[in-house]
Parts: sequence; C-alpha cells; structure tokens
Amino acid sequence: MPLVDLRSDTVTRPTRAMREAMAYAEVGDDVFGDDPTVRRLEERVAELLGKEAALYVPSGTMANQVALRSHTRPGDEVIIGRDTHCWRHESGALAALAGVQVHMLAEPRFTGADVRAAFKPSADPYVAPTRVVVVENTHGKSGGTVWERARLAEVVAVAHELGMAAHLDGARLWNAAVASGTSEKELAAGFDSVSVCLSKGLGAPIGSLIAGTRDFLRTCHRFRKMYGGGMRQVGILAAAGLHALEHHRVRIADDHANARAFAEAIAGARNLTVELASVQTNLVMFDLARGTAAAVVAGARDRGVLIAADGPQRIRAVTHLDVDRDGVLHAAQVITELAATLG
Repeated sequence: MPLVDLRSDTVTRPTRAMREAMAYAEVGDDVFGDDPTVRRLEERVAELLGKEAALYVPSGTMANQVALRSHTRPGDEVIIGRDTHCWRHESGALAALAGVQVHMLAEPRFTGADVRAAFKPSADPYVAPTRVVVVENTHGKSGGTVWERARLAEVVAVAHELGMAAHLDGARLWNAAVASGTSEKELAAGFDSVSVCLSKGLGAPIGSLIAGTRDFLRTCHRFRKMYGGGMRQVGILAAAGLHALEHHRVRIADDHANARAFAEAIAGARNLTVELASVQTNLVMFDLARGTAAAVVAGARDRGVLIAADGPQRIRAVTHLDVDRDGVLHAAQVITELAATLG
C-alpha cells in the first residue's frame, strides 16, 4: 500500500491534465492586468459566485485578510463564530494587518439573533463599532460542517439591516455546494465579499480569489499590492485553477463518500469516538478515550498513514483526489489497530 496522506486536502499533486494546462497557459504580467488566463479565471469565479468581479490572490489567508481590511478601519470590530479560520489559523493577521478586534460568538454556526445581540453601533464613542460579520462555510474546526441556507440568509439580512458588511470565508464552498446540493451562487447570495480556495478540495497547487462588486475589489486590489500579493506571469498557476474548476468540482462527491466510509470504518472501534452526523463533507474529526493524538499520529506515520492532531486527544483526517477508497479503508484499519493498543 503506497503512502496514504490524510493530513489535508491541500497535499494533492497536480494531475497530468492539469500540468498540461499549466504548461501551455497563455500568460502576461498580471500586475499590469495583462494576464489573459488570470482574467478568465476571475471571470469564471465571479460567474460561479454570482458576483460582479473577482480578484486572484496567492492564498486563502490573503483572500480573507484583504477582504476584511477593505471592509474595515483600524479600531473596528468583526463578528465571527467560534474558532473561525480567519482568527484561529491566520497568524493574528486581523490584529496585525487590519488592526481590528474580534467579537467571537459561542457557536461556530450562529444565528441572526446572535449577530443582533453582539452588534455595537458606531454612534457610541465608548465602543469599537461593528463593521463586518464573517461566516465560514464549511466550518473547518467543526469537521467541515455545512451551514443551512435559511440560517445564512438570516445572518446576512441582519448584518445588512444593522449597516454591516457580510463576508463569506468559502475556502471549501465547493464542498458545501456538493454536500447540500446547492450551487455556489446560491450559497454566496447576499454576501458583500466571498473568498474561495482552489487548493482545498479542487486540487490546484496554489491560489484563492476574492469576489464582490467592482468598486469593492478596487480597494482589495490596493491591499493585495500592499500585502505582497501582486504576481507577474501567474497565468501558469491560474490555468491550474481553471482546470480544477471545470474538471474537479463534481468529483468532490467521491471525497465525501470516502470520508463517510472512513468514519464508518472507525466508528465503534476501541478507544475511538467519531460523531457520524458531523461527517458532512471530506473532513473527519475523531477523539481518543485514552492515550494521545500525538502517539497515534506518530504510529500511523510509521505505518505509512499521515494524519494530523487537532488537539491532545483529537485527530483529523481529510479525504481528497489523491486517495481512493482502498487508501482510506487501509488508513482506518491502521488507526483502529493503533487506538486499540492505548491504555
């Protein structure tokens, strides 16, 4: 059995067809706006999300941070759900780059009433005015769970009623669309800005995009330059993203099915607990009753299976296009055997 890498869906290698698309991509200087492949990618993503325009950036972190910096001024406040990516996994950029403070709600997938209760008006000189509400769909720390459409619409409506912007961190929006049977356009409806990632789930080697109005993206373009995100003949990479969008979106359903098969294979194993109801996409979170996640991760690595600790006794496995059904079932067997030796 070859190495089975379930650490993340960002570990994929470009397929042969993707490499060919990259090799023959038409390119230009994107800082001057001259790269035709980048333009096609931006137009395609804007179309898929139902927005006026999109802007290509190197990473998901940059996409979120440029969008949130463009919505705010230093000293403003941003509402997020518990353990949202832009707070937990983006190296303190909200504080360091945007200069904003965070109001973290108790739930990862919150309600419009939660937003209303947390809102602080700009007319009060004693508080940081609340400018943006951020939704992460799918929510990574919750195991890739998907927001209900009605709740999304409610949160966006309340944000706009209160004069706030709504930002969608849709790094895995492709997964949310497949899991819910809903288009990306419908899931992005109403949001003032959306970030999407091409290297999570879709298998491209690099790249994310911000989508919104043309006026908003002019501001984003300035901050992309400020943050070092201006790239030159980047159509070589944009071609990978275009290929992924057209050829890898539908097959995400295979990753979801493999994640479910993995979760069912470890369910009920000694010293392991997995909540099957939370396995909605390609992420599987499971907990140890004894021992440590670090020990299981190390033992699995020695047997050719790569997984990631997500806490002292929590482990994360992520399916993707480079691992098939046999691979995930082999990984499940290795992990259950290791867990059974604990305690």
